[in-house]
Amino acid sequence: MKFARVRIEGTYEWAWIDGSMWRAAGSFPPRRPSDHGAWVQLRDGDLVAPVDPSKVLCVGRNYRAHAKEMGNDVPTEPLLFLKPPSAIIGPGDAIVLPSQSVRVEHEGELAVILGQDLRNATREQARDAIFGYTCANDVTARDLQKRDVQFTRAKGFDTFCPLGPWIVTERPADDAEIVVTVNGTERQRGHLREMVFGIDELLVSMSSVMTLLAGDVILTGTPQGVGPLAAGDVVTVKIDGIGELTNPVRSDERGKS
Repeated sequence: MKFARVRIEGTYEWAWIDGSMWRAAGSFPPRRPSDHGAWVQLRDGDLVAPVDPSKVLCVGRNYRAHAKEMGNDVPTEPLLFLKPPSAIIGPGDAIVLPSQSVRVEHEGELAVILGQDLRNATREQARDAIFGYTCANDVTARDLQKRDVQFTRAKGFDTFCPLGPWIVTERPADDAEIVVTVNGTERQRGHLREMVFGIDELLVSMSSVMTLLAGDVILTGTPQGVGPLAAGDVVTVKIDGIGELTNPVRSDERGKS
């Protein structure tokens, strides 16, 4: 069974998903499904981003092959940066290419969702605080990243953090694959075991810097093969044991007649 958020007549519900049906979960983090409340058929467009976090905390160059393709050294400690919650979109929502950039790229990643607050955590506390896992796309304006050096503008545009389609509570296997396709053509493929810093290690490091809150999203880095997106593309991030996150890509139409 999976956990998600659904949009029903303009309102949002936390929900348990079972196949093509959903049942209201009440709140986040939820209790296990009860016998109360009806199961409802999922419709196209019902699913939205499965989280509403205080922050999205990310790690850069956490796969050696990706660091190499970017011409960078592998960090000796996690390289942290933030994406704003306003960048989050859900499955099926459009990634919008900003007019300020001429090179926007996909970065498929595993996202970790916290179910408890963390501060100065041990590995055991970090593992216990995880609620679940979902697919993410750390969309990046690569030209702006290189120009600015720091990551805020390049990573922070609206729509630059697709998440979904739901959260699974079972930890993915170390040999689980991340595969990214654009228009059906494979661009990225990697295994979770290839992370430089593992999930628990990342949470320990991050929680020594700032308090992590229940519902916060942790992006764990991307494997090699990042590449450009163009208007009209459709990009999919698939992770074994979780599912597929698919988003169309379009240009920013603001200011056009």
